[in-house]
Amino acid sequence: MKVTVVGCAGSFAGPESPASCYLVQAEHEGRTWSVALDLGNGSLGALQRYVALDQLDAVVLSHLHPDHCADLTGFYVVRTYHPEGAMPPIPVHAPAGAAERLARMYAVDRPEDLGDRFDFRDLSDGSAFTVGPFTIKPFLVEHPVEAYGLRVEADGTVVAYTGDTDETPNLCPLMHGAALVLADAAFVDGRDDDKPGVHLSGSRAARAAVQAGECSSSCSPTSPPGTTRRCAASRPPRCGRARSGSPGPGRRTTWTEPAGRRAVRRRSGRSERPPACSRVTRAREGTPRGTPSRPRPGTPTASSAGCAPRSRGR
Repeated sequence: MKVTVVGCAGSFAGPESPASCYLVQAEHEGRTWSVALDLGNGSLGALQRYVALDQLDAVVLSHLHPDHCADLTGFYVVRTYHPEGAMPPIPVHAPAGAAERLARMYAVDRPEDLGDRFDFRDLSDGSAFTVGPFTIKPFLVEHPVEAYGLRVEADGTVVAYTGDTDETPNLCPLMHGAALVLADAAFVDGRDDDKPGVHLSGSRAARAAVQAGECSSSCSPTSPPGTTRRCAASRPPRCGRARSGSPGPGRRTTWTEPAGRRAVRRRSGRSERPPACSRVTRAREGTPRGTPSRPRPGTPTASSAGCAPRSRGR
């Protein structure tokens, strides 16, 4: 299974990063299947770097805040007015009320039905569904609106995406045995403690991954746009601690479990594209608001890549 960070900016798109969008792909029955996890504002354009829009097989929305769903309106335009003709409806798995929410977002004077291009299907806590080789199981998480974490499995490999959430018991079954965990870590310990039920901090995300029991790797979904990870593990190894961080844009990492060993071997290869964020966790977690970063001259910073701290509201 291949995972690509299309967009990672929180609450609104950054100068070099769209809002939340993660592309998962796997081979099945002679072709590549592609599913977008969230389609936040600004992500539709960047998504086309990695997959043709008419090759997308489904969209899954973790929740209905604009930074996770707004570009579905642009996707409707693509599927309706494509030069080669209108496209058939595509499955959109989302919290209840998504059809009405997107109808209001798309229209000007009055809601406009988008059902001729989108096949809206309600998510339900613990109810798995399939898209080609993918089995996707939503878990209700802790956020001001109905929101779900998504457990994606293909070829015996599990990727867990928390979406936006604070601590909740459902993080344990969501993350357990995952080869890769994309965990919300938008809040900063000591700064945002007065706003429970919205986002995880870095320490709470790490604690949830450890408490889940087994994992190969954990990282913030603020990995720089273009980050690609290939995950393969027949039996996820038990981890002693959660790790955070990510490779830079264009780097690909494969996790495999050596036969008869608990250790994880990681092989990385760097492309010609330079890293956009030298340290994502500093920009999103460790740097107080208003504190300027001091990178080496000519080095892009995490905030310039759209990974600045998320606003407190969403």
